[in-house]
Amino acid sequence: MPEIVITEFVMDSTINDLSQDYTVHYDRGLAERQDEIPALLSDCKGLIVRNRTKITAELLDAAPNLKVIGRLGVGLDQFDLKACATRNIEVCPALGANTVAVAEYTITAMMILLKRGIFNLNKRVIAGEWPRNEVMGLEARERTFGLIGFGAISREVAVRVHGLGMDVLGNDPYVAEDHHAWGKTVKTSAIEVFKKSHIISCHVPLTEETYHIIDAAAISKMRTGTILINASRGGVLDEAAVIDGLKSGKLGGAAIDVFEKEPINATSGADFADVPNLLITPHVAWATDEANEMTDEVTVANVRRVLSKD
Repeated sequence: MPEIVITEFVMDSTINDLSQDYTVHYDRGLAERQDEIPALLSDCKGLIVRNRTKITAELLDAAPNLKVIGRLGVGLDQFDLKACATRNIEVCPALGANTVAVAEYTITAMMILLKRGIFNLNKRVIAGEWPRNEVMGLEARERTFGLIGFGAISREVAVRVHGLGMDVLGNDPYVAEDHHAWGKTVKTSAIEVFKKSHIISCHVPLTEETYHIIDAAAISKMRTGTILINASRGGVLDEAAVIDGLKSGKLGGAAIDVFEKEPINATSGADFADVPNLLITPHVAWATDEANEMTDEVTVANVRRVLSKD
């Protein structure tokens, strides 16, 4: 039986690296066949997953020798962390690997939404139209950018938006007010972020505290025309409230990369059809060649570090 089981996509270099020292079972589709995983885990010491494999107590019961779970990413909401801790299984997310990618996605989404559709004119211009007066955009300069959460990704976002001449507000109850990371970013309450920001971006884990932190009540406190961005976890936004805000014009735009139930299907996706000023992407804010390579490298290093203790 394998010593390392990998249930979702990794690069060939990752398989080659680990196979030098361990027996490896790799099946990138195993996450879609969750019931087949336990049979592979009797001798497994290391399990490597992305975000589709559910780490439950029942799954861990089938893995008496498991020492480490390498998470190809950072979110841990599919993990039963208490069950992992009880069994002394170390959970290792690939911290920092996709920080720049997600920060750049956030900036790109903001700029596209501020420019109000000017990048959607190819067909009309090619057809001979010249709709210059229909697409008056906005500048980022001297606007206020609000951050919900102030971890590594938010800090990278803050550096970039400061560079655009924006004021930055942030809320994170777990980062002390005197922490050096705040820099020029002003720490304040979530309500003040909602009230004063022209653009608001969420960068938080999904917890009981952050579930639907952006809901109808929060949106009601925002400026008319506020732009929302969520590339953190599905469930942080109340999607129905955001759709209502976009349709009413209370929100000026939204970019959503993560959803409460993924993947969305034709039925749930219909809720987003014909919603104005909306960008939706399939949980790919992290997806760059550089981040993908670094995610694998960090995960391999984490798994090797834990297994080397044996």
